[in-house]
Amino acid sequence: MPPGPDIMTEKPVIGIMACNRTVGVENAHAVMERYVRAAMVFGDCHALLIPPTGAEVSRTLSSRLDGLMLTGSPSNLQPHLYGSDSCAGPFDTGRDSVSLAMIECMITIGKPVFGICRGFQEINVVLGGTLRTDVGRGGNGMIAHHAPDEASFDAMFDHGHDVSLTPGGVLHGVYGADRMWVNSVHYQGIGRLGDGLVVEAIAPDGLVEAVSANIGGCQLLAVQWHPEWQVERHPQSQQFFRLMGRALRGQSILAPVAEHA
Repeated sequence: MPPGPDIMTEKPVIGIMACNRTVGVENAHAVMERYVRAAMVFGDCHALLIPPTGAEVSRTLSSRLDGLMLTGSPSNLQPHLYGSDSCAGPFDTGRDSVSLAMIECMITIGKPVFGICRGFQEINVVLGGTLRTDVGRGGNGMIAHHAPDEASFDAMFDHGHDVSLTPGGVLHGVYGADRMWVNSVHYQGIGRLGDGLVVEAIAPDGLVEAVSANIGGCQLLAVQWHPEWQVERHPQSQQFFRLMGRALRGQSILAPVAEHA
């Protein structure tokens, strides 16, 4: 009897970047389940976790994936990666080396890249941009982009603000609105915008909150907020992952996305 269809070929495969985390007394490679669930359900795809070790395999991995998703993380990018000498940790050197190499490879071969929070910042750094580290607490003309330290975990994600969407941009076309509310859970943000990136959303204090690009056929979309958080409750967050699903299938993210019942 001939073998049945290979289930792994029925849907595209997204590579999801993992982080180094301590579990008990050992190091582990981990991704919060909410990222994986959001990608698989609303992007209608399979997921493969990418360990944050061995940047030399990035070329091989990228050739076998349909796209890349870069997650948020408690860690910050090392400051020397964007020409700075001051930034508070924690750092994850393994994640830095693998994620930046993966982004470069995916851009080179023209496969889609989606970023969330730290991933948004990683894309900007790969494309020659810089980061700033003064956005968490507010002041000096900035709003507070992170909840107070005493906030509970859920309350941390309840903290947020409006963003203005760029007319004619990807997100403006998807949501059909000029403004939207987003959660805000970050201490760092974009300083200088990376080469080739188009601003998709801006916070009230002028901080860039979302970007897109099409570089040599590589579709990029990244947001500073967390659309994966309680994604089942937020249709606008679900649309981020539906866009990802379109890109994984070779479709343009500029095309209208039909609402799912």
